[in-house]
Amino acid sequence: MTGAIDDELWSAVGDPTRRRILDLLLTGGGGTATTLSESLPVSRQAVAKHLGVLDRVGLVHGTPSGRERRYDVDEAQLARAVAQLTSVGATWDARLNRIKRLSEAIQRRRQG
Repeated sequence: MTGAIDDELWSAVGDPTRRRILDLLLTGGGGTATTLSESLPVSRQAVAKHLGVLDRVGLVHGTPSGRERRYDVDEAQLARAVAQLTSVGATWDARLNRIKRLSEAIQRRRQG
């Protein structure tokens, strides 16, 4: 695996509401806590807290927009998260393949 895994980043994207917020921001080209809450089953205040978590790990950035903040996805940080996920997935695929080979070898010895 290349590079260190960012636990805070993965903790942030581990929440389904935050993943949905990221989806909405990506498809909608940004948004505020108010506009995002209209598409989610949580309050505006809850969305604002989730956006704060995403902002702290750098996945989104907020800029003042009237009385609110408009949030956009940081595509470079998102790409870093995807690269980490790909790396973790490849590592686990290799581990699972080793386990499968060992299991098959044990089964062949028992049958033969």
